[in-house]
Amino acid sequence: MTLQYASHERRVGLERLGAYWEVHCAMVWLAATILGLTAAVAALVHYSIVFPRVAGPAITSDAPAGMSESAARLTTHLRAVASRPHNLDYPADLEAAATYIETTLRGFGYAPVRQTYSVRGQSVRNIEVVIEPIAARAASTLVIGAHYDSPDDSPGANDNGTGVAAALELARTLSGFRPKTQRLRLAFWVNEEAPYGHTPDMGSWQHANLLKMSGERIDGMIALETIGYFSDQPGSQKFPPPFDLVYPDRGNFIAFVGLPGSRRFLRASLAAFRRTAAIPSIGGVAPGFIHGIDLSDHWAFHQFGFPAIMITDTAPFRNPYYHQRDDLPETVDTLNLARVTQGIIAMVKELTG
Repeated sequence: MTLQYASHERRVGLERLGAYWEVHCAMVWLAATILGLTAAVAALVHYSIVFPRVAGPAITSDAPAGMSESAARLTTHLRAVASRPHNLDYPADLEAAATYIETTLRGFGYAPVRQTYSVRGQSVRNIEVVIEPIAARAASTLVIGAHYDSPDDSPGANDNGTGVAAALELARTLSGFRPKTQRLRLAFWVNEEAPYGHTPDMGSWQHANLLKMSGERIDGMIALETIGYFSDQPGSQKFPPPFDLVYPDRGNFIAFVGLPGSRRFLRASLAAFRRTAAIPSIGGVAPGFIHGIDLSDHWAFHQFGFPAIMITDTAPFRNPYYHQRDDLPETVDTLNLARVTQGIIAMVKELTG
């Protein structure tokens, strides 16, 4: 009986030890998993977010020297390009927008080049001006531009008359400017909006494809996308998860947004912008499956392996007029659009030397 009892006790002890060991291993595995996930999230945040999260001066009602004049020029461009719907459902107005862009560029002393192609039996075109460097041969190229079509029945003042207006103001300011070694391509793309977005019918896709086939070295591409709506009201800014846990809820900043592979270029661009811009800014990189990250022409350049970002006011996450019939020039905050535009001009000059 004594031996049997001792054997039973040993069995019970071993079973308890085994159970304890299983619990211990499970707890260690759980702790390691939590630590691993925490490290992964931390690495993702470090990769995705450019710190500080929001940098730049607070928006004020005061207009720095020259800003009111810039705002007036931007307003003129907005009214000319984005007072009526202009896309392939409104071909005459789309042509009028293209003609205004070309005429304005010629007035600045450029010779705009057309890239014409056909979509559903209709002829459409991108418009481009090229600023060659002082060096005999360009070492590389920076591409910056905006799409000039509007969505559906919307006049598209913010989407994307603001991008077009900023690109025209950039062209005006850079008239006579020569980069040191880098070529600058300033483009106006057609067909960014549905049903052509994310297809080869996009003007930016056609442009990126042409550049890829040419073998030209592209250091980076910047899409100017809806950059004229701002609000200092709490709750005016939304974000897709998980960025809603990180960024502020006031829509008083401009955002630099990139797809994976563009982090270095985005950080350099945002740093250059922050050195002079009179408006707060944020920056981040994230995969395209997160809503809103790839909703512009930078998507097309990303398809060809080029570092590509967009500068945006975040559009549907802030602007109640987004893709609506009342997206009209009077809804655009042209003073803050001027602040953004002047920051972009200084950024481009720094990036191109």
